Amino acid sequence: MRFVDEFRDPDLGRALAGEILASVEPGRHYKVMEVCGGHTHSIYKYGIDDLLPENVELVHGPGCPVCVIPMGRVDDGIAIAKQPGVIFTCFGDMMRIPGSNGSLLDAKAEGADVRMVYSPLDALRIAKRNPDRDVVFFAIGFETTAPSTALTLKRARAEGVPNFLCMCNHVTIVPPLRALLDSPDLRLDGFIGPGHVSTVVGARPFEFIPADYGKPVVISGFEPLDVLQSIQMILRQLAEGRCEVENQYTRVVPYEGNLRALEVMSEVFQLRPHFEWRGLGFISQSALALSDAYADLDAERRYEVPGVRVADPKACQCGEVLKGVIKPWECKVFGTACTPERPIGTCMVSPEGACAAYYNYGRYAREREVV
Repeated sequence: MRFVDEFRDPDLGRALAGEILASVEPGRHYKVMEVCGGHTHSIYKYGIDDLLPENVELVHGPGCPVCVIPMGRVDDGIAIAKQPGVIFTCFGDMMRIPGSNGSLLDAKAEGADVRMVYSPLDALRIAKRNPDRDVVFFAIGFETTAPSTALTLKRARAEGVPNFLCMCNHVTIVPPLRALLDSPDLRLDGFIGPGHVSTVVGARPFEFIPADYGKPVVISGFEPLDVLQSIQMILRQLAEGRCEVENQYTRVVPYEGNLRALEVMSEVFQLRPHFEWRGLGFISQSALALSDAYADLDAERRYEVPGVRVADPKACQCGEVLKGVIKPWECKVFGTACTPERPIGTCMVSPEGACAAYYNYGRYAREREVV
């Protein structure tokens, strides 16, 4: 395949659906988790779940980087944004994530200088144009986006831009997966592995899942045929009694990952002892902080932040959605009090959030499930 429309060929999709149907065991219920929010988006957008047998269920994992940011970290960002002389920069969806007393967008409306950027390099350019002000970049994302933050920090150091600072919220993919697998209330048969993260870390880090937990993993691309083929590969492993890491996304993901990106990350970042995840609580060594060599560019070391743990609103069930315990429409406030225009939880804000994807693409599927 060379062109994107080939990855959306309906005849090939029906053929894969037929192979999936032929590989399932009658009477057995299969539960497969797609880790990445991008896969959730593709599943709902293209109606992939409608092509699957009734006994093959897809559940959503904690792979949306915006969704896993807890309210306390949003409050910390707002506290820095309100400091005199600070220009606070972040990605667009991060501006709308609610903290305990509003979002960064609300802080902007109240007078804080909060600006949307498309990359950390945009924030670095702002810092160069405003040498008399501190420009803070609110860095989020898994290992997918961490290299771009690391390279920007290296560039700021090389070009002598001392007013460019970073508030680091980068997280890593393996610890939350291990926490999910250790959870007694979640039974899974396999994982659709995250394609974006794997372009950096490769397939090797996921080998602990078949080795320690006996679950197959297939690294998947994001087109509808990618996801369907990955599901077929997982079910084939189960039917054959195999359990291993397979790479469906070979056109992009090398087994060893991007070694240069990993090298840069190890230079600029260090593991945090603990980090709070929305819905999962504190997970040891699951997030990154700036290393001591880059301490002078760490916004959290230059400015005091509250650092207070804030509980999610009682009505919000983002935690259960992120753990795959419930489907988005099963949340009490889904589509009523909580919508993309007025979100209560993070899963309704990000385009990769399961609730936002279900709200935008899954209404007809929801009606069928309810009936």
